[in-house]
Amino acid sequence: MVRAQIRLTESQARALKERARLEKRSVADLVRASIADYLVRHAARDRSGLVPQARKLVGRYHSKHPDLAENHDRYLAGAYDHESGR
Repeated sequence: MVRAQIRLTESQARALKERARLEKRSVADLVRASIADYLVRHAARDRSGLVPQARKLVGRYHSKHPDLAENHDRYLAGAYDHESGR
């Protein structure tokens, strides 16, 4: 791990210490978890790299159902029924 030094307001520090006490976790653990959550949320917003990936998939897969796009709910329900033995 890498050591980092941050500055918090007094109220942030008090609230963070209290949350750590309530959850029986260290302040450092809560900070790491918060940073991980933040990075995941912001990575999901950056979808610019997904468009080229999606374009590569167009036309790559085929189905025996020519109406799959229009009736996907019906086919999905049928797959669940088949899987559950109905």
